[in-house]
Amino acid sequence: MPDKTAAFRALHEGPGAFVLPNPWDAGTARLLAALGFPALATTSAGMALAHGVADGETSREDVLAHCALIVAATPLPVSADLENGFGDAPETVAETIRLAAATGLAGGSIEDHTNRPADPIYDLSLAVERIAAAVEARASLGTDFVLTARAENFLWERPDLDDTIARLQAYEAAGADVLYAPGLPDLAAVRAVCSAVSRPVNAVIGIGAARFTVADLAEAGVRRISIGSSLARLAYGSVVRAAREMREVGRFGFLDSAMPSAELGALLATSPQPPGRA
Repeated sequence: MPDKTAAFRALHEGPGAFVLPNPWDAGTARLLAALGFPALATTSAGMALAHGVADGETSREDVLAHCALIVAATPLPVSADLENGFGDAPETVAETIRLAAATGLAGGSIEDHTNRPADPIYDLSLAVERIAAAVEARASLGTDFVLTARAENFLWERPDLDDTIARLQAYEAAGADVLYAPGLPDLAAVRAVCSAVSRPVNAVIGIGAARFTVADLAEAGVRRISIGSSLARLAYGSVVRAAREMREVGRFGFLDSAMPSAELGALLATSPQPPGRA
């Protein structure tokens, strides 16, 4: 585990930006590892889809069990989407970090979304206390853990860039390793965030209409690029389109774009194996 976490932290030291894709089960984790990605991240929305529920409706126990499956699937470092830490209290966030690290995760993110649509964002003072508690928990682990702090304003109809930057700066001061504001609308906003903090910045592709390239984001100062539930939604969308074609048209044209079993098997056969698996 220390080697995994050291490798994960080193990825954030640049130069440029690396892509951190988000599998939603062991199979997709192994396929992404076979394709050469250096690390993986979980997706809470992708996991929820696999469980047949909406994002945010899975328990901490279920999320951590899911994370353990992804960790065990490959030897790559894995960072987890730990949502809001599964509770309001800083003590609950700290406990979540300790439990997450015990699964073998190399890192994880904590967001400042409350899970209450009528009051979606924590007051800044409490939000900072929660990140500080996560930092304190990380210090008690005896091993490294790359902590990402998320400012969720733009996902919850609070498109206030100044407040978002102030929050990220406060989270940096509290000790977060990586800073993340999902849903930024354009490269100017991304540049503003990257210029305002000194820690690595994560950007996400697949939220909203923006379609930046790796080169665009690297030039703006981003170090890490995740894709959230995009791959899961692509896969589930393909299933829905195929099912509608079968049911409503009586055709099976989707088979033309289905990946051959032999090709999938070959990729899985070349996927890096975790320690202890022959």
